[in-house]
Order: sequence, then structure tokens, then C-alpha cells
Amino acid sequence: MIAARGLIARGAELTVEEFHLDPPGDGEIEVEIGAAGVCHSDLSMVNGTLAPSFPLVLGHEAAGTVVAVGADVDRMRAGDRVVLNWAPPCRACWHCTHGEPWLCETAGAPSTPRGALPDGTPLHVTLGLGALATRVVIPARAAVPVPGELSFADAALLGCAVLTGFGAIRNTAGVRSGESVAVIGLGGVGLSVVGAARAAGARPIVAVDVSPEKEKLALAAGATDFLVSDGTLSRALRGLTGGRGADVVVECVGRAATIRAAYRGARRGGRVVVVGMGARSDIVELSALELFHSGRTLRGCVYGTADFDVEIPRLAAAVLDGSLDLRPLVTHHATLDDAPAAFARMSRGEGARTVITP
Repeated sequence: MIAARGLIARGAELTVEEFHLDPPGDGEIEVEIGAAGVCHSDLSMVNGTLAPSFPLVLGHEAAGTVVAVGADVDRMRAGDRVVLNWAPPCRACWHCTHGEPWLCETAGAPSTPRGALPDGTPLHVTLGLGALATRVVIPARAAVPVPGELSFADAALLGCAVLTGFGAIRNTAGVRSGESVAVIGLGGVGLSVVGAARAAGARPIVAVDVSPEKEKLALAAGATDFLVSDGTLSRALRGLTGGRGADVVVECVGRAATIRAAYRGARRGGRVVVVGMGARSDIVELSALELFHSGRTLRGCVYGTADFDVEIPRLAAAVLDGSLDLRPLVTHHATLDDAPAAFARMSRGEGARTVITP
């Protein structure tokens, strides 16, 4: 048995506890976590937005070092630094064989049975990982090696916030230089979208959040303008985009109200991308006439519409050559024991990413 410590949720109750994992079996690896980000999707596991099984080891955005490999693992070995993938493709289902590995039919369950508490109580892990922990045992296909000189903190952010944010701009929206972009919701993913829009040459880049305190973070990430989200948002966006609305609006909240605001903030013929993961019961209503008359496209964005195994090495190279700066995304660093406070801070809408070092 492998002894580990992790952030365990029992509903809204969060505690750091010891638990046990089985050693890696065929096709699996054991990873010592070097750093993990606190993502809003983790909060969705405990606030009722999603419906995982409890007790649950939280965390899905992480990087670490492979310490052991099971049989039939040839893509990595002990000592490799890896970024974890919370939606590993099977490479065999219809979506995988038709160029859409981010929609793999086998990936994406909120929780997966793995491990146990010392008293024998079975555990679940978030999105197949449970990465807010000291150790994980995962399928080898749920990790990709990156250069050892890439810091654990930067590598961890690539695994969710950065891949999703850059993918939303490059892959889902296909933003071109000179197009206008608005980003609603400025957590780690939203700020990554802002940075990706800057890298794509978008202008203006309008960052939107309910908290005025996010303005400084947004401008540091590359926004040209900042708006506080309220009932006048679509009018304010038109005022910054020649009276038309933005060419692209990316929604990073996952609520019906902000998706409607994103749709109405885009120009006629514009593109709306929904990155935020919301509740099944939160229904978005748009009139049939509005859908017809506006000519806008409305697309969901799962994991940046990206092939993880292809994109992560590219993003890692960009960090190492200095063309991708992840510092604007991180507002707090903490230890695993301080992780519950990071969740409380996120629930209040304070800061951006907290990076946890076990």
C-alpha cells in the first residue's frame, strides 16, 4: 500500500487527511505531486454544482515526478516530470478516432473510486486524479512528460487553466489578429484566456468580472479594458467595440446569466465560447428570433478543444523560451494544510490561482 495525504471533501467539509492507494497496476504510474492548482471546478465538486461521490480527494490541475510504473508502461519512466490530464483519451472511441480526443467517451466522470481511508472507508478521486495530495496513482495515459527544468508550479497550471484558456482562443474561437475579444470571469482560466487573446494579437481585449479588484490582474494579463459585470454589460461592450459588440466573447463562469450576457455582448455574426462548467439545472434561454437574427455562433469548449499530448509540450516550450509568462495567473502560494483556506478565498471571488505545494 502507498501512504498519502490529501485534501478530502465530505460535501462542503474539507480536511487534510492520510489515505492509502494500491501500487500501480498494468498501464498505471505512481506520481509524487510537486504542485497543484486550486481550480473552480474543484469548488464545483463541493458546492453542489456537480455531483461527485464522497469522501472525495480533490484536485485535478497538477504536475509531479513519476516514482514508479506498472507493467506495459513505455511512454515514461521513474524520474520523469509530468503534467496530469484529467480527461485522458482512450484513442479508440469514435471521438478519438475522428480527431476529437477532448470529447473521449471514457473521460470526464466527476469522481472515480480509488484508495481508502485508514479505517477502510472507500475513497473517490476528482476526475480520476485526486491531485491535491502528496501522491496519486493514475493511468499512464493521464500524464505527459515535460522538461525537467520546467517548474512544478508552471507545469501544474498547464494541465487545466492554461490549456483551457489558450485552447479557447486558438482552437475553439480561432481568434485572428485585430479581432476584439471579451472575457467574462477572471479566475485562473479567464486570465489565461486574456493572455491567449493578447498572444493572438486581439484588440481590444475587454476583461469582465463582478469584482473591481480583478482589474489589476486583468491588465497585467494583457487586457486593454476592464468592466464590472452588471445589467449594462452588453451596452458597455458595444461602446468599446465600435457600437457592434465583440467579435468573440468567452464565458468562463458557467452560469446561465453570464452565458446570456456573453451572447448579447457579441456582435452580429460573432462567436461565443462557453468555457465555464455549470450545473445541469441552470438552463440558458435564448429566443428563436434572436438566434436567427443575430447570426452568432455559440460553442462549448471542453478542455480547450485540444489534444493534451500535443499541446502540453508546445505550451511547456513557450514557458521555457519566455514567450509565455504565467506569473499573472497566480496570486497565492500555499501548502496542502492551507488548502481549505484557498477554497474559502476562491468561493469569495478573491484572487486568481492558488498553487499548492504538498
